[in-house]
Amino acid sequence: MSTATATSATSATTASAPVNRAVLKAEFTLFRREAGSLIGILLFPVLLLVILGSIPSFREPDAGLGGIRLVDAYVPVTVLLGMIAGGIQSMPPIITGYRERGILRRMSTTPVRPTAVLGAQMGIHGVAVLVSVAVCLAVGRIAFDVALPRQIPGYLLALLLSVVVALALGALIASRARTTKISNAIGSVVFFPAMFCAGVWLPVQAMPDALAHIVELTPFGAAAQALNQAAAGDWPAWSHLVVLAVWAVALTGAAARWFRWE
Repeated sequence: MSTATATSATSATTASAPVNRAVLKAEFTLFRREAGSLIGILLFPVLLLVILGSIPSFREPDAGLGGIRLVDAYVPVTVLLGMIAGGIQSMPPIITGYRERGILRRMSTTPVRPTAVLGAQMGIHGVAVLVSVAVCLAVGRIAFDVALPRQIPGYLLALLLSVVVALALGALIASRARTTKISNAIGSVVFFPAMFCAGVWLPVQAMPDALAHIVELTPFGAAAQALNQAAAGDWPAWSHLVVLAVWAVALTGAAARWFRWE
């Protein structure tokens, strides 16, 4: 690369930084006005945790779960619920709506690149998911005496991979849906199996062995197991981390390959 070319590329990157910041600020303002998104990501997981934790039997040790309480097992589940809500139900309709109304196409003629919008949406939803995680952990600890994760590095690694998977899955849905209605329909179809694999109706560690082994091959099943193991103080099984990493790479690659701006 010549000096002139490198200088031009650097100048373009520098010039785009203020534009990207402006897009991020605008998208954040719009996101705050989306009450449904905030409820799904921030309040729904916490509300579910409070309801389940209020059931007396959920606060008793369960031999089938290795002596832990059901409320302990459900904290990682509610952590994943925020990711599922943000990645699958909140983000895709926003991006698809921009495409449907021609906003992305019009952006292509301005200094604002469509990729800035996608990056802003993924960043905003990623932060919202992490806030939801922090709230769930805090409520579990304060209200129901659920221990905080004991294997912090392993928990953070599993958490990071899980967030990437959820957002990449949302980007993939947005890449294939031409309209908001289609995006919502696909999101609804994916939402319930994702919740099942995360352990909403039955924690993965309480599933029959054959079913658990199948669920652990899904992104949210592997995430649930990895988070549970790290919360208990063990390093997450490499098999679960590898499953998460493979899904993250595959979903990200598919979303990038099939994404349409118009």
